[in-house]
Amino acid sequence: MNGPEIQISFAPALGLFVSAERRGGHTPVTTDGASSLGHLVESLGVPLTEAGRLLVDGRPVPPSHVPAAGETVDVEGVQRPQPVPGAPLRFLLDVHLGTLARRLRLLGVDAAYESEDIGDPALAALSAKERRVMLSRDRGLLRRRELWAGAYVYSDRPDDQLRDVLERFAPPLAPWTRCTACNGPLAEADKDAVRERLEKGTEHTYDVFAQCTACERVYWRGAHHARLEAIVTDAVREFGGTPAAG
Repeated sequence: MNGPEIQISFAPALGLFVSAERRGGHTPVTTDGASSLGHLVESLGVPLTEAGRLLVDGRPVPPSHVPAAGETVDVEGVQRPQPVPGAPLRFLLDVHLGTLARRLRLLGVDAAYESEDIGDPALAALSAKERRVMLSRDRGLLRRRELWAGAYVYSDRPDDQLRDVLERFAPPLAPWTRCTACNGPLAEADKDAVRERLEKGTEHTYDVFAQCTACERVYWRGAHHARLEAIVTDAVREFGGTPAAG
C-alpha cells in the first residue's frame, strides 16, 4: 500500500490474531486511502466478530470509516457479556465443535450443529437465514460477509470452550431440557410409552424418563449421569440458571 499512514493498536485480548510486532501498543500502518477501517482490521488478522469498538483519536467510528493520514486507531475487544440484538440468542456450530454443541444443549441452550462439513458458504448462509451466532475456530469463516453474527472459539478444550461461550454471551440456562443429539426439546415420558425404546435391563433399573419431541430419543439417568451432572452443576454455579432435575 502507498497511501496515508495511521497508528493502530489492538486490545491485549486480540493478540492471538495479530503479528508479534503489533502486540505492544500503537504501530504504523500505511493504508491505500480507500479501504474501510473494518477491511484494514481484518487484513491485519482480526475478524470483525472479535473487534469491539473502533476508536479514531478517541471517538467511536463504524467499520465503514476510511482512515485518514495521521489518525490514531484503537481496536477494542468485544464487550462481555456481549449483547446480540435482533433475534433470540441461539447458536450454530461448525463440524469441529461437536462436544461444545452437546454441552450447550445439555444446558438448554439452542445450539444447531453440522456433523458434516457443508462448507463455509453454506454455514454462513445458514447463520443468516436462521439468525444464529456462528461459533467456530475458523477465522476465514468468521470473515464471511453473509454471516449474521459470529464468535471465535478461543480454546481447543471443551471445558474452556463452554466457559468462554457462557461468559461471552450469558445465554439463559435451562439444563436437561434439550436433546443433546438433535437440539430438540425434551418432555417427560411415561415408562410404558417408551418401553420398546429402552436398552435391555433399563426398564427394571430406572423409572424416570424423558423423550425428545423431535427425534424421539429417550433419556434416563444412565452410567454417564454423574459426569453430566457435574458439567451442569459447575455451569449453573458460575453462570446462573436453574439446575432442573436430570
